[in-house]
Amino acid sequence: MSKIIITCAVTGSVHTPTMTPYLPITPREIAREGIDASAAGASILHLHARDPDDGRPSSDPALFMDILTRIKSECGAICNVTTGGSAIMNLDDRLAGARAVSPEMCSLNLGSMNFGLFGAVDRYDQFKHPWEKPFLEGTRDLVFKNTFADMEQVFDELGKANGTRFEFECYDVGHLYTLAHFVDKGQVKPPFFIQFVFGILGGIGADIDNLTHMRHIADKLFGGEFLFSVLAAGRHQIPMTTAAAAMGGHVRVGLEDSIHIARGELAKSNADQVTKIRGIVESLGREIATPAEVRQMLNLKGADNTRF
Repeated sequence: MSKIIITCAVTGSVHTPTMTPYLPITPREIAREGIDASAAGASILHLHARDPDDGRPSSDPALFMDILTRIKSECGAICNVTTGGSAIMNLDDRLAGARAVSPEMCSLNLGSMNFGLFGAVDRYDQFKHPWEKPFLEGTRDLVFKNTFADMEQVFDELGKANGTRFEFECYDVGHLYTLAHFVDKGQVKPPFFIQFVFGILGGIGADIDNLTHMRHIADKLFGGEFLFSVLAAGRHQIPMTTAAAAMGGHVRVGLEDSIHIARGELAKSNADQVTKIRGIVESLGREIATPAEVRQMLNLKGADNTRF
């Protein structure tokens, strides 16, 4: 099997500071976690920013610039900047960081969807910051908006204008057909790096049958012109990524996707999760891809062609 790409999603916008003391919040913390994850074997770092005072999701380009320059100064990992941001942000806010830094890669969500986080509210008696509980409860009546017009704007502003390539985040099988639509229109070119996302309430469930089906449909639609990776929320993280690795796919871990390292045990760092999945995939005979190898595999423009 080909070399395996490990992506680490360092902080995200889903988990809140109450949930774990190990969630990186400040630019210094996020960068340090990314650098350590890279040293553990992650070649791609998927990056969000947070307000350094209270940990809420932020779209501030200055925070992204601080995070990215720190990472670039210490390691060669590929910085993949979110365009998902947070489901409560409008598109302009969600694109602000990527617009400012012209990254090699950014994420792109391939459809509007329900994105239910409200189930987490009952797990905590008190919250550390006033924003956390309303943020989580609000997802009961929230649509994460990613229309065709939104996606076209991302392709134009980041792809055509900046040479940025995409991690296509597919939360359901219909999202693969949406990508095929844009391929048919000539708006995106191979190779396609497709992230299958499992276990989000509102998206496809974290079942092996769903993984094999998503792989089958991607094969049907894109032939040999794609690489697939898998992330799964919470307790499903390691079982689903292990299955992906065994199928010849790639993997994503990190505190954005799960705050645990084992049942009932909080992960103390992103690097802990990278180290765990690296041990598993190497035991399956997979060899870890370096950032330089991934840049070739995904036809990226290179770190020297960013604005950070």
